[in-house]
Amino acid sequence: MKKKVIVIGLDGLEPSIVEAMIERGELPTFAKIRQSGMYARLATTYPAQTPVAWSSFATGTNPGGHGIFDFVRRDAASYLPDYALTRFEKPKNIFTPPKVVNNRRGVPFWHLLTERGIPSTILRCPVTFPPDAVKGRMLSGVGVPDLRGSQGTGTFYTQEKSAKAKESELIVHLDAGNEFTSHLIGPRNTSTKPASDTTAEIKVRADAAAGKLTVRTGGAPATVELKVGEWSPWVRVKFKLSMLQSLPGMVRFFTRQVTPHVEFYVSPVNFDPAAPLPMYPVSAPGEYAKELSEVIGPFSTLGMAEDHTGLNNGRFDEAAYLAQCDLVRTEREKMTFHELARFSEGLFFVVFDTPDRVQHMFWRFRDSGHPYFERERAPELTRQIEEHYKLYDPLLARVLEHVDDDTLLVVLSDHGFNTFRRAFHVNTWLVENGLMTLRAGKKPDEELGDGFTEVDWSKTQAYALGLAGIYLNMKGREGQGVVEEGTDAERVRRAICDGLTGIADPGTQRTAINSVGRREQLYSGAHQLDAPDLLVNYAGGFRVSWQTALGGMPRGLFEDNMRRWSGDHIIDPEVVPGVLFMNRAVSHNHCDIRDLAPTILKFFGIPKHAAMERESLL
Repeated sequence: MKKKVIVIGLDGLEPSIVEAMIERGELPTFAKIRQSGMYARLATTYPAQTPVAWSSFATGTNPGGHGIFDFVRRDAASYLPDYALTRFEKPKNIFTPPKVVNNRRGVPFWHLLTERGIPSTILRCPVTFPPDAVKGRMLSGVGVPDLRGSQGTGTFYTQEKSAKAKESELIVHLDAGNEFTSHLIGPRNTSTKPASDTTAEIKVRADAAAGKLTVRTGGAPATVELKVGEWSPWVRVKFKLSMLQSLPGMVRFFTRQVTPHVEFYVSPVNFDPAAPLPMYPVSAPGEYAKELSEVIGPFSTLGMAEDHTGLNNGRFDEAAYLAQCDLVRTEREKMTFHELARFSEGLFFVVFDTPDRVQHMFWRFRDSGHPYFERERAPELTRQIEEHYKLYDPLLARVLEHVDDDTLLVVLSDHGFNTFRRAFHVNTWLVENGLMTLRAGKKPDEELGDGFTEVDWSKTQAYALGLAGIYLNMKGREGQGVVEEGTDAERVRRAICDGLTGIADPGTQRTAINSVGRREQLYSGAHQLDAPDLLVNYAGGFRVSWQTALGGMPRGLFEDNMRRWSGDHIIDPEVVPGVLFMNRAVSHNHCDIRDLAPTILKFFGIPKHAAMERESLL
């Protein structure tokens, strides 16, 4: 018999919730796998972030070995934030186009399988855009942008003229009346001077009596009708770049209301899997996404497919968000069982991201101490996370139908979860402690904005950027660096480590930061020097502020988290391990996410790669 490995990734499953549900008999299939094999809490990465952890799963190395340390990295020359997972490479000459490059380095274990002629089917693993060339098939996951190049920019349509765009969204003001012509906003056309948005015309009719909206797009389907509170199916559209060139995409519509005035929402524009673009491949081979869509129908290609930004901005409510999440999960199930039906050897690996997204947005309903806890709605939504977990138990029961004596089954999460009650402004702390200086006597304030616009770099020794890291303003490395390597740098590191470790939140009298780790203590490998100099490990309930992540510095050190995004995991990794279930006994249960690559390779009889840091569990 040919050997098979089936890996089911359930992003963000929290051990304490899983264990309690198993004890209550709510996850019988999880319990069955544990009884026949093993279960353990799974140590995650520093920091405990989705792209970081899944990259360590793939390569068997710490982040220093694969080079992914965060969603955000800094441009050392300009100090500006940059997207960490991919980059554009300029064309070498006028005959070659620019291309997107995956920033994850290291050797994923599926490359070693390919070298041995063992096929792989890999669906939606984070940090696989553009996809790897493998013997088999790959569909990219977290890291795939929308058609505008962002990680998810929706559009809100309203007849209320005073409405303004919120975070990571576009807004279109509609004319008065019940029938009007408007447009979808597509990718930027950089060939025009100045660059401009491409658009696709839509015609909209609101029927207040029936409580529905009719939208004609000229795409496929050409017309959609949807009642208030409903999502449309995927609608294929084209955006003209010129008389001879257009870009295909697809969107979903959501009707928010038709009275007293019309409001609706349009999802970020996804790449259409049925019309692959060679410059932006979402699958390998390039035609695989098209072939898959012909079997299961159109599906989301955006890396962050669950539209948490629309919920965060209040453009739709929790019920609509759950409905959209269920559309994403259902698509993932369809592709999973289509592939398992023809799976006979090698590796099958799929990641379901939706547990992570549901927990981010619903944790406040289970935490009565959260500043955005809604007591009136809590009885309805307190167990929403558990109800979502339950959806994966029958899925695993169906997966078990494809498991035989020659199959290794692995079910894991990349990290756990915790509440996010209070945010900490790291750059504000650096200013208050003399490690960062602002120009002309300015003080931290929300109005300063992001991107370090008022920082005097000639007098600044350190700065924070991204969701976990702090960088020293090193001479010869940063664009305007002043800190000398050696004694000077050590003084700054010590000041930050000593000052932040154990710092208390005066608003709650609780410790906010457990420790500060040094790069050389946490990371090793070829890409160690790309890491932040220091990593802040927050205590449960605390997290870096959104403003810090992009170079902002509001007034005050702490603030209540009043966003719907109320759960998180970018805290001390010791507090948020993932879960691991296998249908085989293991040599020990001190499991680490880096154990899985050598474990899978050993099952196939393949030696681990020299860079892999740990041993097989089998």
